[in-house]
Amino acid sequence: MPHLIRAYVRIVDKVSDYVGYLAASLIFFMGATLLLDAVTRNVLNVPVHWAIELTQFTLAAYYFMGGPITLKNNEHVRMDLWYANLSDRGKAKLDLATVWCMIFYLGVMLVGSLSSLQYAIDTNEKRFSMWNPSVIPIKALLTLCLVLMLLQAFALVFKHIATIRGEQL
Repeated sequence: MPHLIRAYVRIVDKVSDYVGYLAASLIFFMGATLLLDAVTRNVLNVPVHWAIELTQFTLAAYYFMGGPITLKNNEHVRMDLWYANLSDRGKAKLDLATVWCMIFYLGVMLVGSLSSLQYAIDTNEKRFSMWNPSVIPIKALLTLCLVLMLLQAFALVFKHIATIRGEQL
């Protein structure tokens, strides 16, 4: 594989790792937020109305940010009925054939997220709740994570091609 492709795969993999580890750390933030909510609601009798909603936003961010590292580490859901019995080259051939479906799906999702983000920006969209937070940050994060998942999917294409050729990437 050319040096440029190797560099691309290495950079995308590192960014996916960084974003994934950052996503994993959000668990602690969610736990602290829920603990704060429990203490203020049950001990101090002063409910903080934004805590649950903030945790929901954080959980959404956790899911979005976990996508690229899941692809990179090959930990996504797959039917292993025949796949498990294939050789590494056979798996790479099947993965190379099916990765295009994922790329198409992610492309459609990206177009939709860009449209949704543009609408949120144009209308200054907010959640209808007591806290009334803007949804622009979470929609922007979704869009960025979809871009990173697409970049990671193309890195997978290069990895599958390398495996079929008998090379390591």
